[in-house]
Amino acid sequence: MPNTRVIRISFCGLGTVGQGVWKHISANRSQLETRLGVRFELHRVAVRSLNRTRDVAIPAERITTDALAVATDPQADIICELMGGTELAREVTLAALRAGKIVVSANKALICDHGAEIFAAARKHGGHFFFEASVAGGIPIIKALREGLVANRFRLIYGILNGTCNYIITRMVAEGAPYAEILADAKRLGYAEADESLDVDGWDTAHKASILAYLAHGVWVKTEQMIVDGISKLTQADLRTTEQLGYRIKLLAVITRDFDLNEISVRVHPTLLPKSKVLANVNGVFNGIAVEGDVVGTTTYIGRGAGQDATASAVISDIADAITLLTTGRVVATGEASIELHERAGTTPKLAPLGHIRTRYYLRLTVQDEPGVLAQIASVMAGNRISIASVVQTAAERPDAASIILTTHESDERAMHHTLAEFAKLGCVLEAPLLLRIGDFHD
Repeated sequence: MPNTRVIRISFCGLGTVGQGVWKHISANRSQLETRLGVRFELHRVAVRSLNRTRDVAIPAERITTDALAVATDPQADIICELMGGTELAREVTLAALRAGKIVVSANKALICDHGAEIFAAARKHGGHFFFEASVAGGIPIIKALREGLVANRFRLIYGILNGTCNYIITRMVAEGAPYAEILADAKRLGYAEADESLDVDGWDTAHKASILAYLAHGVWVKTEQMIVDGISKLTQADLRTTEQLGYRIKLLAVITRDFDLNEISVRVHPTLLPKSKVLANVNGVFNGIAVEGDVVGTTTYIGRGAGQDATASAVISDIADAITLLTTGRVVATGEASIELHERAGTTPKLAPLGHIRTRYYLRLTVQDEPGVLAQIASVMAGNRISIASVVQTAAERPDAASIILTTHESDERAMHHTLAEFAKLGCVLEAPLLLRIGDFHD
């Protein structure tokens, strides 16, 4: 193809994902070039260390530690920001967009923290920002929301967005082993980082939920504006009890929209899902997302949510869209366009107050094993207008204590917040209760 346009792709960051992207582009170069009508060139690469051993061979003259120089190189067509973190990644991304370039990113924390600024820079300077790989790895959920489901309004989006947590819970259920033991194995196998808190405390899922909420509803919900709980307090007793009640526990992101009140809520927490739900049966490191559209109904997406190959697949998909934009001028539904659509339609929602976020609850309390305790618990809940649906009492791990497991009828987060505060004042309640939500989603 002697007269074919050459697309120069530069990388800021060449870690696991970056190497995976180039590995797969190289392996499928002929097919991709024929399909897209271009030729590829790995133009320049910015890395933290020049001496690190890598799985891809790159000429020494193309490698540098100056990421900003790579981002603003006038010869580069596409900048792949795959460096992680938020500070330098923000500088690199904004510099490239101000130079009118296309940026492809897999950095969910960057988008969650600085998405509004990034998309504003893209609109102002004529750049474009693609970020399919930032949520759910190889599942094309962002493309589905932007393009395939564009005719829909979304009342409910919920999903498993963190493979590490799903892996831990799956093994706890299958093997009956405690959380700490499975977490240690997950670290050894590379599914969890040395500092696992980003995953198991729910923050990784919260970053991804923020991006989905923006795409679906045109509003940025920061993690501090969400309910965010992790999985570290789950016990085998919880898993056994919920199984007996007909549920399975999954760490979910839940995004709900009340179109009558024009309110949105975004929350991340372990959730009891009925066994009949598709996502209740998504196990291991897989992710799954259910999207309820007012036109199409409910669609469900399942696939590998992390790892080199799954994430590289999503990055290459964005590169292909970027090349289509460069060669044909056809503007795809890029992220910076999403908020403009919502703003023009006047549909940007406000955050729902806690009293408007309604669900059913599962409560596990460790209490003194003596008469009258259950009556005290029930009195507090009745005072907050929370109706008890079921009660199970079992032995607790500590002596002279009992474990009371309650499920409730539908209530709201404000009432439950006050209930937990009152429980903390009761002498008979020996530990902070475990609170889980029940996901009786009508999808």
